[in-house]
Amino acid sequence: MRIQHTVVVFDAADINRESSFWAAVLGGTILADTDWHSIRVDGQPRMAVQLAPNHVPPDWPDGSPQQIHVDLWVDEVEPAEAEVLSLGARLLRAVDEEQFRVYADPAGHPFCLCWH
Repeated sequence: MRIQHTVVVFDAADINRESSFWAAVLGGTILADTDWHSIRVDGQPRMAVQLAPNHVPPDWPDGSPQQIHVDLWVDEVEPAEAEVLSLGARLLRAVDEEQFRVYADPAGHPFCLCWH
């Protein structure tokens, strides 16, 4: 079996807000259908958002088990944090001694900014 590419797919009740957030974070564009948005970077599929009208955000890291998360490795965390917050993320936990911070995207999915 040869895998052509992999795509992480997020469910979201507000597909436009969710896909706009991830397209902006990744510097990509959105190829939109009614209930599916493909986020492409340099013409390649990287992530997708699927319409889920009854989506319930995960309650992580302190509640229900984590469903999935994305690690984004950055050179400098402070400007990266400012950018994701301005795009609609919210900080869940800063673990600076281990060099990562956990955020929720607009639909509540957790993701981390990591650095060395």
